[in-house]
Amino acid sequence: MPVLSRFSGIIISMYFDDHPPQHFHARYGSYQAKFEIRSGELIIGTLPPRARSCVEEWRKAHIEELMANWDLAEALKPLRKIEPLR
Repeated sequence: MPVLSRFSGIIISMYFDDHPPQHFHARYGSYQAKFEIRSGELIIGTLPPRARSCVEEWRKAHIEELMANWDLAEALKPLRKIEPLR
């Protein structure tokens, strides 16, 4: 699973040729969650409130890059790194 970004102990990644809806994975310690790209809806899993807030802020700033990476992943092409949350 390619890592797209790392910040505040959070690892954001995406699988190649994954199933809809368009989403990304976030890991923080032993916590794992999957978020829909456009809406930010939590699909499955859990993160502590502070980590979830960081992921949401980062997602809002990088929706277009996430969507572009989703398209690349579906085409089994290399994914692009995304700037971390500052």
